Amino acid sequence: MRSSALFGIAACLLIGATGLAQRLLLEHDEGPRPQFPREGEFHFVRLQYDDLPQFHRRWGYASRRADAEGWWIVDWPDADEHFSSGVQRLTRIETGEPRTMRLADDRIFDHPWIYATQAGWWNLSDREVTRLREYLLRGGFLVVDDFWGPDQWEVFRQTMARTLPGAAITDIDDADPMMHVLYSIEAKDRTTIPGTRHLRIGDNGAIAVRYPEGAIPAWRALRDPNGRIVVAVNFNTDVGDAWEWADSPEYPEAMTALAYRYGINYLVYAMTH
Repeated sequence: MRSSALFGIAACLLIGATGLAQRLLLEHDEGPRPQFPREGEFHFVRLQYDDLPQFHRRWGYASRRADAEGWWIVDWPDADEHFSSGVQRLTRIETGEPRTMRLADDRIFDHPWIYATQAGWWNLSDREVTRLREYLLRGGFLVVDDFWGPDQWEVFRQTMARTLPGAAITDIDDADPMMHVLYSIEAKDRTTIPGTRHLRIGDNGAIAVRYPEGAIPAWRALRDPNGRIVVAVNFNTDVGDAWEWADSPEYPEAMTALAYRYGINYLVYAMTH
């Protein structure tokens, strides 16, 4: 019996090791970091927040050995810098250096666009919710990204109910102006953009994507009383990873290109509506 038990444990470990070996481990091209002017019309502003205590993260998937605690750092700073470089290259928007801020920072009102990742684990205080409401109703725009499943959705939904009471969270229609303000995003583009954790090496050596079971991507929004979108919701999809790994030849190029189209459409809409 003991031998059988040991054999079973060894088999499980072998299967686990095999599965781990099949996961695609990407590497960044750790060349010189992009340089940006100190000031610009647009700064990628990443929202800093405290985690829910039961989900607090003391370690993270931060790039370039970025050192900080909490879920807000995921994909930082490469995602921020790569997307900012794309804005420089693909638009005429004067792009300044990326920044990180908390909602209590008064400078938040100087920026038309802020980004928050892992919004299913954030823990916004009443003061922060009030400040976010003020920011959005004064013309600001929030992008939330890379949160998954019903539990994280419920945390996000409750936070938005506190922020914009009575505002519905609705799917973004294919014909919505935000989907065509610069690039035309069609029904075929409503696909899950994979994080690196979803990439595997297939039997033929090709890169395959394995999404979490039941993770149906959704592109949703909240609007202000005038009908303007003020929150763009990327649910069950990982736009930030596609920006972060834009310098990796192994990451699917089509997904990076799609992530840039979404992000730049959000930005142009935020600055023109």
